Amino acid sequence: MEAMEVTAQQLVAGGDALARLPSGKVIFVEGALPGEVVRVQLTDTRKDFGRATVEEILTPSPDRREPPCPHVADGCGGCSWQHLSPEGQYEAKVRIVAESLARTGKVSSDAAEVDNIIRFGTVEPVGSRTTIRVAFNSEGKPGFRARSSHDVVAIKNCLVAHPLLNEALSHLTSEPGSDAEVVLRCSVSTGVVGALVYGFEEDINGLDAVDVLGDEARISERIDTQDFGISMGAFFQSSPQAAELLVRAVRTMAGAEALSGSFGPVVDAYGGGGLLAASLVPLHVPVVLIEDNEFAIDDAKQNLRAHQAKIVPVPVEEWRASPAGIIIADPARSGMGAIAVKALAASGAPRFILVSCDPAAGSRDVRLLTEAGYVVDAVGVLDLFPHTNHLEMITSLSLKKEMRMGTSGETFALGDVPPAA
Repeated sequence: MEAMEVTAQQLVAGGDALARLPSGKVIFVEGALPGEVVRVQLTDTRKDFGRATVEEILTPSPDRREPPCPHVADGCGGCSWQHLSPEGQYEAKVRIVAESLARTGKVSSDAAEVDNIIRFGTVEPVGSRTTIRVAFNSEGKPGFRARSSHDVVAIKNCLVAHPLLNEALSHLTSEPGSDAEVVLRCSVSTGVVGALVYGFEEDINGLDAVDVLGDEARISERIDTQDFGISMGAFFQSSPQAAELLVRAVRTMAGAEALSGSFGPVVDAYGGGGLLAASLVPLHVPVVLIEDNEFAIDDAKQNLRAHQAKIVPVPVEEWRASPAGIIIADPARSGMGAIAVKALAASGAPRFILVSCDPAAGSRDVRLLTEAGYVVDAVGVLDLFPHTNHLEMITSLSLKKEMRMGTSGETFALGDVPPAA
């Protein structure tokens, strides 16, 4: 296909820049930054849009910089925004959230305007990640996948990984041709390194360089002033810095009154090992944690043992709603969806804090919540994955309808106990 010149507009969810061909057709340009004039090569063209890569930058953005990691030039797809300044990355993420809330979430609240979105901060862009997942190339060398490819780019040192992980990584190889992958996680507070192998452990060499191995293995990490047990088979935030930033942001959005139990019990949906519940909820306040990962449930039992906690070991969609004063939901990247929103909204909670790691899924969930009677009060953005297009969106909502719908479609007055499903 013939190369052509375009002017890049805003960055969009997924990390590419939006541009338009002379015909007006939208294309998504990999590697371009807002305001740049670039010569591109179309790689895919469809009825409604196309995709392209940059062949030459004719007018560079003032936010463009040389990627600090040499593995970007090798084709590593782990950090696709290293050519954008840290300040530019953050503002791009804020704009992506605002655009997604308007387009997908149908949110007209002033809280979702770019200037009003709360900037909760970012983690250190170098050496802060304490969890990584590595694959191996055909020669058995560890690395990360190239962008939009199953090919593995071998690396010697990861820019964003904690030094403990890079040290462990230097010992790992695989048997040639193995498709095994390894998750490495370390504790900053104790120095312990753990590994979890997806595939055959016997295919991986160098596992004697880690301290604990397997999905039931547990490390301990200090977040603020509390120690948390974290199983290798359970999800945890990308680093202690990330966990602390998230806790502080959710605390701000939730407000002290709601977390004090004044409105009713706290529900921590998709609660994992209890990071938010243990960090935010006073010991005397009843808290309900909903989680279905068996390893995370075991962690939560340990981490919440001093709390007035009830752990419900079911998927959120299957939760039998009970009255709540505030719901804090931190689902996986796919978000909650209609069934989970209905289950949680049936609690009649007057406050809802939604943590979303995908702006499209998060905005869809915000729309579902507004359809269930909630209104958006505030929106915040965290950057827990510098050099990538990944972000954390935190939305605070309040219930405005006087009547709520039960889990089976019946209605009940706000504050009443929902009929059992």
